[in-house]
Amino acid sequence: MQEFNIKMDNMKKSVLITLFIASLFTIVSCNNKEKEDECYASKIDWETKETINIKTDSLKLGISYLPVYSHIYHRYDNKTFDLTITVSMRNISLTDTIYILKADYYNTAGDRIREYINKPVFILPMETLEIVINEDDKEGGSGGNFVFDWAIRDKKHPPLFEAVMISTYGQQGLSFTTRGVQIY
Repeated sequence: MQEFNIKMDNMKKSVLITLFIASLFTIVSCNNKEKEDECYASKIDWETKETINIKTDSLKLGISYLPVYSHIYHRYDNKTFDLTITVSMRNISLTDTIYILKADYYNTAGDRIREYINKPVFILPMETLEIVINEDDKEGGSGGNFVFDWAIRDKKHPPLFEAVMISTYGQQGLSFTTRGVQIY
């Protein structure tokens, strides 16, 4: 019995040391404001993606709709589960650059609440650009959506728009995806 207690004490010490090291690593890696920004998803430098030399007369134009949810309801209509939204704008062509002309965010009531792209941006072959909407940004509501205007050369490969909504509370987690629909 004494041997069993010694093994349990050693196991507890090992677990505590591991937890301490993991906590220390987290604190050290995000210990100041500059480092803290690195601990979050990378941010796109939109200015490096801007382009002004688009001749749309030689391109196919399109519009896509993407549903997103800044929260969903649970248990009752007055209880919500807030979500972080990651919007992916994907160029699925292996050879051609695509152009995103507009990325407008609308709320449940259909009001445009944000314009994410002020000037056309390019997305290289197989590249993905992302927009992240923080969990505490509830403006979009349960019926939020994006409308994207885009232009492509290759008619076979329109851009792919997807959203991942995710949140965790305590030990409970929730995530799901939506996919854009071409409406023009």
